[in-house]
Amino acid sequence: MVVGDVTTGTELLVIGGGPGGYVAAIRGAQLGLDTTLVEKDAYGGTCLNHGCIPSKALISAADVAHDAKHAEDMGVFADPAVDMAGMTEWKDGVVTRLTKGVESLCKSAGVNLVSGTAEFADEETVRVAHGGEGQGSESIAFEHAVVATGSRPIQVPGFEFDSEYILSSRDALALESVPDDLLVVGAGYIGMELSTVFAKLGADVTVVEMLDDVLPGYESDVAEVVRERAESLGIDFAFGEAARDWEELDDGIRVRTTDADDEVSEYNTDRCLVAVGREPVTDTLGLDAIDLAPNEDGFLATDDQARTDVDHIFAVGDVAGEPMLAHKGMAEGEVAAEVAAGEPAALDQQAIPAAVFTDPEIGTVGMTEAEADDAGFDPVVGEMPLRANGRALTLDEKEGFVRVVADADTEFLLGAQIVGPEASELIAEVGLGIEMGARLEDVAGTVHTHPTLSEAVHEAAKAARGEAIHTR
Repeated sequence: MVVGDVTTGTELLVIGGGPGGYVAAIRGAQLGLDTTLVEKDAYGGTCLNHGCIPSKALISAADVAHDAKHAEDMGVFADPAVDMAGMTEWKDGVVTRLTKGVESLCKSAGVNLVSGTAEFADEETVRVAHGGEGQGSESIAFEHAVVATGSRPIQVPGFEFDSEYILSSRDALALESVPDDLLVVGAGYIGMELSTVFAKLGADVTVVEMLDDVLPGYESDVAEVVRERAESLGIDFAFGEAARDWEELDDGIRVRTTDADDEVSEYNTDRCLVAVGREPVTDTLGLDAIDLAPNEDGFLATDDQARTDVDHIFAVGDVAGEPMLAHKGMAEGEVAAEVAAGEPAALDQQAIPAAVFTDPEIGTVGMTEAEADDAGFDPVVGEMPLRANGRALTLDEKEGFVRVVADADTEFLLGAQIVGPEASELIAEVGLGIEMGARLEDVAGTVHTHPTLSEAVHEAAKAARGEAIHTR
């Protein structure tokens, strides 16, 4: 039976149930707003279902297998067998638990959950098409709306995803067997994370990158540590090359690339993972109906209250622009809901951390030394190499460093760059320091537990003050 179109109303409408969207919905409901969340796929969005969580689950599993196999220096000898199908099943279990948790949290908060794809009919109404034949549609009138439709992998022309030979990151995370050979197009954070996973699981991995190094946007000495570790895992790199075309062979595919001189290189491989970045999803929203257009980069521009150019419509998360980070989207979601509820909220983005879960990890927050200099500060830098940190050595992880950046005159913390084990966790200390207006002396004067990796943050702060004890 076809369900006829009905119209309902809500005070706060959230389109998209990813990190930014579900947080906005829960916060709106907490503040007493009648809140409706529309999600077309699965609660938790790309992050929980096809990105952050499943990739980190596979990274952890691959690390267990690899570390067990390469622990001879510690006196441990093992040859673990990898059941990729079993690993994927375990990863899917983690994902399911979290997505069900998000749905449960929304329901507990009193959020009205609607399944379907929302498209603006006008500035006060969306039309929601329900999935499935005969499921019909409905209209929802709203007072405020939050757009949280996220992003999707960018497709390279001629390399459209087919889930068989040409893989998106989502496809790669769903593989039930490890390919013998894997070609990765793109050496950004997604390409490097997944390259490392499959190399540790036994694949022969080659990475093709248009630029001259891995991890564009990161300082060269940070990228160098990650690249050298990747090379030690057997990953080959071809820099200065762009994917041109491919053809199917009897036993896989052949991918052709070109360099700046139009020289052609060929790579025979089982699968090709294309990981050249992500683009915001706005084409399903019917933005013409509300006279709202993406900017030249495809994002919905917002102010510090997450408002778009249409005053009562907000945008949060990847669709609202860089940095495309789940925790940034969550912070924006809270602000949007609070503003919609009449609260005096605004976003302060001076200390949003970022992490790359390569081997070793990267954690950054605030400014680099060059950025601080460009901003008019007189930066002072302190650094602690992990080869001088006791805990790092007991983990057999001596490569990497902790670097803090501060203003020389005031000693206010401005930023940090960490490359090493647990960098994604360590960076939070500096992020908190920046947010609180802490100075170098505050970090240097705080007693840190020994032996821990966090001592490297302490020592870097002392080094910036010329008081280093454990480094020269």
